[in-house]
Amino acid sequence: MDLDIINEEKQEKALLIAVDTGDYDAGVSIAELGELAKTAGAEVAGEMIQKRPTIEGATFVGKGRLEEIAEFCECNDIDLIIADGELTPVQVRNIEDRTDTRVVDRTTLILDIFAGRARSKEGKLQVELAQLKYSLPRLTGKGTSLSRLGGGIGTRGPGETKLESDKRHIRRKIQSIKEELADVEKRRNMQHSRRKKNGVMAVAIVGYTNAGKSTLMNRLTDAGVLQEDKLFATLDPTARKLYLPDGQQIMIVDTVGFISRLPHQLVDAFRSTLEEATFADVILNVCDASSDECHNHIRTTNEILEGLFDDGIIPVPIINVFNKCDIAQTAEDKIYFYGSGSPCVKISAKTGEGVDDLLLAVQNALPQTRKRVKLLIPFDKGAVAAKIRQDGVIHSEEYTENGLVIEATAEISYLDTIKDYII
Repeated sequence: MDLDIINEEKQEKALLIAVDTGDYDAGVSIAELGELAKTAGAEVAGEMIQKRPTIEGATFVGKGRLEEIAEFCECNDIDLIIADGELTPVQVRNIEDRTDTRVVDRTTLILDIFAGRARSKEGKLQVELAQLKYSLPRLTGKGTSLSRLGGGIGTRGPGETKLESDKRHIRRKIQSIKEELADVEKRRNMQHSRRKKNGVMAVAIVGYTNAGKSTLMNRLTDAGVLQEDKLFATLDPTARKLYLPDGQQIMIVDTVGFISRLPHQLVDAFRSTLEEATFADVILNVCDASSDECHNHIRTTNEILEGLFDDGIIPVPIINVFNKCDIAQTAEDKIYFYGSGSPCVKISAKTGEGVDDLLLAVQNALPQTRKRVKLLIPFDKGAVAAKIRQDGVIHSEEYTENGLVIEATAEISYLDTIKDYII
């Protein structure tokens, strides 16, 4: 069933709550939570942020603020409270008891969105695994949020019926899913090994959710990837062939979007998908240049990427792609302010502006396997010219009395075998 239909059927009025302990920008975080809620199909009716030195262990917020939340829910017919943090079962139960309103946290909300977005078998398995692992320690005393009778946000997905089973059954299911995903990962690693053996270079598109990665993928390759102005529009990786300006064929891969404070359950469950970036020869870190948070988004993406490598160091070139420059008046200032040692390119995936510059940047960042040369090929060596036409790019050719003069970009490994013909 289409996610938009699900959203239409299950739209709920939601109140967002957060505690500002100074660990991060609570205003920015709750605004992002609002976008997540809308993506899940909720109508955001209000938000409350409480400044506190620490989270209240029993109720997340303080006693006085909880009374305000309860009053707001009663006066505004609130269906759902969404907490900008990870709640314990005790906190969920206490808030629900006082407000008589269903409660979910940030992690549950993201899992719910993933459950509606996953399309491939692997994606659905990954979501189910994350849901089960997150729900397992929350089975005891969880209150109304465990009930599946009422439906709504936080209650759908491949693992929904399993959440009401006993812990032993859930653990068996978790193990079964892990084994299925291990088989998928094994096949993926074989594909990557085969690609490396064939000398095919790969470029991974990564970045914050809703930065325009799928739009860029479609602009470059006509991939037909779903593109929406919503968070996590794409979950399943898509790979397509792409030709660079010098004629080199590469593989470009679109990946799942990142988000700040991405729940570790999702990082673990989607590790095989995220690891597409670890097999790449170049990484494109796409950000929304129209967002005031674009630099933080780049940093968040880099931190998650670093966590995918054993030593925490990203060993391949990264190109920072400042997208949506058609609506970002200060993109140049943001690039200048960012001051990264990595190359930065300003583009609009929507209009195509700057895409040629991006392709040249990718070409320059890749390990050099091709070179532009001028050759004089004897007439009796027609096979040499044929191979260059087949595997390389011909820029010009001229028949002379001494042979065929070709200017071409060809594989360096092949040029070593025909070095006698290089002028």
